[in-house]
Amino acid sequence: MPNEPTEQANEEKEGALSAAQPMVTHLIELRDRLLRTIVIVLLLFVAMFPFANEIYGFVSEPLRVYLPENSTMIATQVASPFLTPFKLTMVLSVFAAMPFILYQTWAFIAPGLYKKERFIVLPLFASSVMLFYAGMAFAYFVVFPLIFGFFTSVGPENVTVMTDISSYLDFVLKLFFAFGVAFEIPIATFILIWTGMVTPSSLAGKRPYVLVGCFVLGMLLTPPDVISQSLLAIPMWLLFEIGILFGRLVHRSSPEDSSSEEPSS
Repeated sequence: MPNEPTEQANEEKEGALSAAQPMVTHLIELRDRLLRTIVIVLLLFVAMFPFANEIYGFVSEPLRVYLPENSTMIATQVASPFLTPFKLTMVLSVFAAMPFILYQTWAFIAPGLYKKERFIVLPLFASSVMLFYAGMAFAYFVVFPLIFGFFTSVGPENVTVMTDISSYLDFVLKLFFAFGVAFEIPIATFILIWTGMVTPSSLAGKRPYVLVGCFVLGMLLTPPDVISQSLLAIPMWLLFEIGILFGRLVHRSSPEDSSSEEPSS
């Protein structure tokens, strides 16, 4: 009898240790994957930094083509000529490493998924990378020429446009991120439908609210002008419709959904 409390305590201790071991294993794996991601980002940065000025020239091209003949971009701070290309290269290193980052995320969560879930989640990760890059490309090749052409043409004639390089970088990075995230809307819509949180018909019924929300987000994420707001809001709405379209392919209507969609007599 006196040994029973001791044995019970030992069993509880062993159970706690066995429960803690998987958590420690997961934390070690997470640490290793984070370190690999940091190493890849740093390697990309080291590889691209010698071309930092050329990269900045490429990113600033949509504005420079619209500057007046005798006008150039300027640096209003002492360290801007160095820090601005440095910052741009660091951000682009993270963007370039996005496939590897998402792969590490996938490899970390994949063991806890069912086979059917893996079959869907892996294409979602790949699609999210492609859509993020597509959003950045849309911003650079479509949005930038339109808004910079507009901004440089509506100013007073006696004002020379000479944009600060640091301010320009902050502006374009904000738009890159906004359009990259906005192009993820089909993925978010698809996941909501796939997990059963919503149905395609219920999302379609909220279309007017979504359209208003797209313009509100466009107002918050872009500069205060109608052109850039519309160029973000309209693609967001179209991508929402694409998400519903693909969501219908995986949605399996339950008998309750079918009865609810039937017109009432």
